[in-house]
Amino acid sequence: MAKTNSQFMKPVQPSADLAEVVGNKPIPRTEITKKLWAYIKKNNLQDPKNKRNINADDKLKKVFGGKKVVNMFEMTKLVSKHLG
Repeated sequence: MAKTNSQFMKPVQPSADLAEVVGNKPIPRTEITKKLWAYIKKNNLQDPKNKRNINADDKLKKVFGGKKVVNMFEMTKLVSKHLG
């Protein structure tokens, strides 16, 4: 039987900065990613010219270590630093 990747399903606690975007309850990484994308889309933070880039607002800048623009691969790495 195939083992599901339980690391992604295990609830993790978002940092205070990340909680401003995704809420402060422990949730699985997959849900954090979904909520982040929902936030990015709702606030039109995806770069219209290069869809892989996210233009951070003040809340996301805290999560992205102060960076104004990150690509989606970098975003995953930066967000993982905010999971406990």
